[in-house]
Amino acid sequence: MDNNRYNIPNDDTVSSDEIQSNAKLSKADLSEANLRGANLSGADLSQALLVDADLSDANLSDADLTRASLRGANLSKADLSGADLTTAVLRNAVLQNADLSDVNLTKANLVAADLSDADLSGALCPAADVSDANLAGANVSDASLLHRKDDT
Repeated sequence: MDNNRYNIPNDDTVSSDEIQSNAKLSKADLSEANLRGANLSGADLSQALLVDADLSDANLSDADLTRASLRGANLSKADLSGADLTTAVLRNAVLQNADLSDVNLTKANLVAADLSDADLSGALCPAADVSDANLAGANVSDASLLHRKDDT
């Protein structure tokens, strides 16, 4: 994969060469970055800003995304299996067909997120807010989802 194709418009301290597995990108501003297909497995993205970033088809398995802001991010077909998204903000994020198996979504904000056809099997979701989220076709076996409005 050609790392030069990654575009990081908001953080001059992050180079495209740093977009790799186990990267240390805590608190980085990757808003609006083009990270389509990036391998960020095991990366530390805690408290990172990934607002409106394109992470479609990216590998974020086992990544630390605690307190990260992913508002409006495109994570369609991304592999987030085993990732820690505790208190992450995914409001209006697109997670269609994403692998969220065994993720930690404790207190995550998934308001109005598109989780259609996503795999949330085994996800740890206490106090996650999925109000107005689209869960059509999602696999939620063994996951505990709270605050889903269409359950009324």
